[in-house]
Amino acid sequence: MKRFLTVVFLLLSFGGVAFAQEVAPAAPVVSVEQDYHLGVADKVRILVYDEPTLSGEFLVNANGSISMSLIGDVRAQGRTASDVAEEIRAKLADGYIRAPKVSIDVLSFRPYYILGEVKKPGQYPYSSGLTVLNAVATAEGFSYRAGRKFVYVKRAGELKEQKIRLEASTLVSPGDTIRIGERFF
Repeated sequence: MKRFLTVVFLLLSFGGVAFAQEVAPAAPVVSVEQDYHLGVADKVRILVYDEPTLSGEFLVNANGSISMSLIGDVRAQGRTASDVAEEIRAKLADGYIRAPKVSIDVLSFRPYYILGEVKKPGQYPYSSGLTVLNAVATAEGFSYRAGRKFVYVKRAGELKEQKIRLEASTLVSPGDTIRIGERFF
């Protein structure tokens, strides 16, 4: 009997290894689409190849610009990173550097804001793929008076907030203001 149990144990132990399935690799980090428009408080890394003194990390200032040595201010607000990189390239090529190569990466996005019936309303850092429910969780959840059917979202650059049905897939964008309303009963 002991021998039988030993054989069964060994078969189960090694059988589990033989039939184990490979774990799928982690999903790649999702980046914001190429058409993301820069705004105030976005932090970017600008690389001018073979020119370390011009490369570095820059913040889009309150005027919506990035200040660089040699070429001065470059308007960034409302433009894509590739558009800004092309303007920097053109300005550097205009008498400063022959055939410059410029790339821009967004390091951190402008924050989003959550207001209303959450436990800790305020400003929070944006991360790619953020949903309204993630934002509520970051603000430590709904208050006891929170309405949980609709949410009000004011997108960056828009004047009016939109009333949106609260769903798990509702995405937040950098600079959004989310307001959780009060329920009536």
